[in-house]
Amino acid sequence: MATHRTKMLIIGSGPAGYSAAIYGARAAMEPIVVQGIQPGGQLTITTDVENYPGFRDVIQGPWLMEEMKAQAEHVGTRMMWDTIVEVDVANGSPFRAVGDSGDEYIGDTLVIATGAQAKWLGVPGEQELGGKGVSACATCDGFFYRGKKVAVIGGGNTAVEEALYLTNHSDDVTLIHRRDELRAEKILQERLFKSDKITPMWNQTVERFVPGENGALHHLELRNTETGETSTLEVDGAFVAIGHAPSTELFKGKLPMDDSGYLLVAPGTPKTEVAGVFACGDVMDHVYRQAVTAAGTGCMAALDAERFHAGLEIELDGHAHEAEAAE
Repeated sequence: MATHRTKMLIIGSGPAGYSAAIYGARAAMEPIVVQGIQPGGQLTITTDVENYPGFRDVIQGPWLMEEMKAQAEHVGTRMMWDTIVEVDVANGSPFRAVGDSGDEYIGDTLVIATGAQAKWLGVPGEQELGGKGVSACATCDGFFYRGKKVAVIGGGNTAVEEALYLTNHSDDVTLIHRRDELRAEKILQERLFKSDKITPMWNQTVERFVPGENGALHHLELRNTETGETSTLEVDGAFVAIGHAPSTELFKGKLPMDDSGYLLVAPGTPKTEVAGVFACGDVMDHVYRQAVTAAGTGCMAALDAERFHAGLEIELDGHAHEAEAAE
């Protein structure tokens, strides 16, 4: 058992956590990153990345995360192979966290970058065909299905938005929903029903994702929720769009969250209700959920953490004020 002290403790290690570490280290905050059970976050299970700025050719998600990690270490970040199981923010700075190793981490500031996970159906073939025709992000992967036949599974805002987005690349989009009406906002439904590129399939669930001879997705096995009848649908790509779950279990009852469990921050900032605690990336962003936006909020969190540590601002009634010089 050991105790690790730092000016900036970062929990989580995706684009947000690594970016916060890079900026924090360059500001002499000597950050510690506790990487968690999935170092690198969701990008470590993303193969081709074509929309991260600065790379003309397709890059691999795991490679990008390794480069971010190496850059953070190069400028002075300490990486810890541990998973935080307990956090105390109730008593203000310094903040205390405990890893499942039994080690204790104490930070003058705390940056939360624990991310979010896409919700999956949990049916056969889904995991095996991830990156081979099955995805949970049309914005990330839709480009690879230009002119091809695709399906979106879900019935809420996320599913309808994904289907509408995919019409930029495909003229044959099928929306598969287990009920006979959508849960999405009416304005989104209106846009979907006006599109001649989207065909809804009602009262259907996906029972299995089936590969072809090339090992990539070939078709979906469907079941009618009313009749029990089974059918197949040949598609090149399938996008599971049943929502995301932020990794905020550690902070329930300790930090304010919205109804979906995302951490609440002051508008336009990474600042939580607790002074000195900052949230960045998908753990507080349920709208964009992109690597580049996560990295941007990680930068913001580090800059604000450095200012907090330097005493340049304090939290008062939810607004930042210049700290008065101590008399």
